[in-house]
Formats: sequence, structure tokens, C-alpha cells
Amino acid sequence: MFEYFYNEILRRTIISFGTLFNSITIKQEGSEIRVPLAYGPTQKFLARIEQQADLNKSTAITLPRMSFEFTGLTYDPQRKVSTTQTFIVKDPDDGTETKKAYMPVPYNMQFELSIMCKLNDDALQIVEQILPYFQPAYNLTIELVESLKEKRDVPIVLENITFQDDYEGDFSTRRVLLYTLRFTAKTYLFGPVSSASRDIIKNVRLSYIQGTDTSNATRDLSYAVTPRALKDYDDDVATNLSIDITATTRVLEVDDASGLSESTYIDVDGEEMFIKTITGNKLTVKRGQDGSTAGDHVRGSAIKKITSTDNSLIELGDDFGFSGTIS
Repeated sequence: MFEYFYNEILRRTIISFGTLFNSITIKQEGSEIRVPLAYGPTQKFLARIEQQADLNKSTAITLPRMSFEFTGLTYDPQRKVSTTQTFIVKDPDDGTETKKAYMPVPYNMQFELSIMCKLNDDALQIVEQILPYFQPAYNLTIELVESLKEKRDVPIVLENITFQDDYEGDFSTRRVLLYTLRFTAKTYLFGPVSSASRDIIKNVRLSYIQGTDTSNATRDLSYAVTPRALKDYDDDVATNLSIDITATTRVLEVDDASGLSESTYIDVDGEEMFIKTITGNKLTVKRGQDGSTAGDHVRGSAIKKITSTDNSLIELGDDFGFSGTIS
């Protein structure tokens, strides 16, 4: 049922949330101090402060400081869309390949931002620099899926604020003012990304009835298409491999790359590859394109260009997966 994929969406959202608060500063006695920000539970930092009462020592945690933590994940039914609906985008690498993914699933991520201070004025400076941006939401643009270059505005909603000031303890006990701000990030989780289908419609018959006239209920529609060859037909050898490569090699060394171009396709012993970049006589490629199998190739293997000439040589009768009839 399941297949492995990892879009790093939760990780990207957590990092993006933290960047909102990593440049807050306060002023003390005319000097400007940047407030440190760390990821972790508040209780961990408070416990360390209690174990080291002298906050002026360099080995202790100094105040003020902030920490944030990812605390929960819940499904958001109010933002639900059809689970079977898909969308298709161009591959960001070559602009011609297409990528397909199902519509994302809406989830809410809960965060807690803790502000720990010794002086009340420090805490008020920090809080006042944060609150005006949340009314109660702040839209944060995040690239959720790198392979699709899919960027979305993720609302960060400020849910509530709590304040704690514990005066209990003797004179040696340090006072810690603790503000806790709770946020909800309305993000989206995408499933696996796959290559879009390449079926090409060449001819279709449309049935229709207009008004009460049923004498002409069919109409032929034609679609003009320009097919792209997936292999070399004219034996157009551009150069040869200068080293052996394995199925996982992504950088090919060739005898002479002057006859090749970036963002084009090549054929190496029946394996289709896409050239991303060319540096000298080294090609950075994407292996096993359009269903071809990435394999090992030996030094001297011919590198054949797939060009528009090959497009015109595609075998007659190739229907590109379309049967030509609609019932």
C-alpha cells in the first residue's frame, strides 16, 4: 500500500517557524543585545537555570533567551479538498518533463514559543516586537516540496499567551519571568511525486445534442501534437564515454562535449539520459528517463543525441498509449 517518500515538509515548517524569531534584539543600558533562540522544551532550560543560580557566569545560561518547540499535529477538515484530485507541474530541472502529485492534505502544527527573562522590561521589549505582526495570523511563504518547487503561504496563527512569574524561594533563588506564546501553523502534507502520464490524444469523437435537432449528434475533433522521441533513431553519435560508469553515476566524463548541449536528451546503449549541466567534458545527468533502465556502461560507449530529427523518425503506428476509440 505504502511507498517510501520524504518531502521534509514538517522539518521545513519547523525551521521556517524558528526563523521568524531569530533576529529579535533588546536594549539594556544603551547597548543592543540579540536574544538567543534554541529549539527544545522549556522545562529543560528552566532546569538548567535552577541548577546554576549565578546567571552571570559564562558557563551558565544567560537571560533573556527564547526557545520554541513543535508540540502537536492535528488534521484540519475545514481545508480539505478532494483526495483524488491531482495537479501537474513542469519539472523545474528541464521545463519539459512533468511531475504529478495528489492534492495535499491539510494539517495544523502546534508550536510553543517561550520567552525567559530576568527583568520584566526585557520581556516586554521582546513581546512587543512579536505581537503586532499577528492579527492573529502571519502568512509565511514556505517551499514545501523541493522537487515541485511548490511554494505555499502557511498562516501562522497566534492562539494565546500565558505569563508566569514565580516569586517563591529564598534570596539565592533566581527569578525567571516566563511568557509562553502558542501558535498554530496551517501547513499541507504532500504525498509522493511521480512522473505525469505521457499519453497523447491524436483523435477523439465527441457526441452532443443541441436543442431538439438530433440528426447530427457527432462531431470529429482533431488535436495536433508534436511527439518527442525517447531514443536515438538516426545513429547520431556525438562523442564517447571516457570512463566506465555504474547505474548510480550522475557525472559522466566524455571524450569531447563540444557537440552536446544542456537541457537535452542523449541515448547511451538504450538508456535515455537528460543533460542538466556541462562543465568542460563532464556531464551532470538525470539517469533512466522516460521508463528506461539505468545501467552500467563501459568506456568507449557511444553517446547519441536525441534531436528533432529523431522525433520525425518515430515508427508509424505508435499511438503513445492511446487506443484511438472512446466508447
